[in-house]
Amino acid sequence: MTYKTGSAFDSIESAHEFVTLLAATVGEAKREVEADIQRESTAESPRRLDALRTTLYSMEKLELHMNQSRRILNDLRSLRRLLFEERSAKPKAITDAKSKKREGQILSRAPSTQENIHL
Repeated sequence: MTYKTGSAFDSIESAHEFVTLLAATVGEAKREVEADIQRESTAESPRRLDALRTTLYSMEKLELHMNQSRRILNDLRSLRRLLFEERSAKPKAITDAKSKKREGQILSRAPSTQENIHL
């Protein structure tokens, strides 16, 4: 996948794809830091371990934000698709719904055969 300058956010789809890739990269980097913490836990450098834990904390926040951004972009994509599909189908759907509603009202107003007998 090759992006031209400025094309990563030309559309919601391309932004979603970019954020998804970024989230995956952040996840991989986070796993590497976790492995570094495991290695450093036996070492005698508490300062380095604290720095790695701070890094892990920041990466977890970043991963959370990337996943939230990905979900928001996905929601925007879905909403845009819904709106564009409804715009093209909306007049027919409303007409059909109104005619069905009228038919239901007419049928419910018509007296039944039993009501005609008792009159």
